[in-house]
Amino acid sequence: MKTLIYVPIIHTSADLGSLASDVAKRGAARLGEKVWQRHKETVKGFWDSIDRYFDTLEVSNFKIYQDGMVADGAMGQKILEEGLKGGSKNYEIISKLIQRGAILVKTEDFALVKKERDLLLKMTAARGLTEKLSSYLKYRLAKNKLLRERDRFIANRINETLELVPKLRDGR
Repeated sequence: MKTLIYVPIIHTSADLGSLASDVAKRGAARLGEKVWQRHKETVKGFWDSIDRYFDTLEVSNFKIYQDGMVADGAMGQKILEEGLKGGSKNYEIISKLIQRGAILVKTEDFALVKKERDLLLKMTAARGLTEKLSSYLKYRLAKNKLLRERDRFIANRINETLELVPKLRDGR
């Protein structure tokens, strides 16, 4: 029997790249510096507990399906290394799992991830009120469709690589 361990992602600044400073500013402004700091400590505690949990498991031949992972093999390793350089606790855990025998699997369609990222970047880079509103509306209109397409792609990748559902004889 195959088991899928689902770990929700709570992004840290290290995971957000160029969006990080804008998210931090908005978080502190909306919540207040004290609450924002407590939020960051809670997120750190979350990742520390995930790290401890995976330390207790035998992970050789585990397959890792990372949200946003658009490649595997050498390119996937490069993406992972960039995340490690940026201080991502999530990628640190994945790296440790790979060192212990887990396998990183391409999870996402690059074009879909890029499309969503581009919409988010336009929203954060918008300057005037009209531009902000326009980019926000474009993102809101595209968000649910993009999420459904990404989820469908991810589900298909998991099914293909774990062979959860047997294929019919005619290939369907």
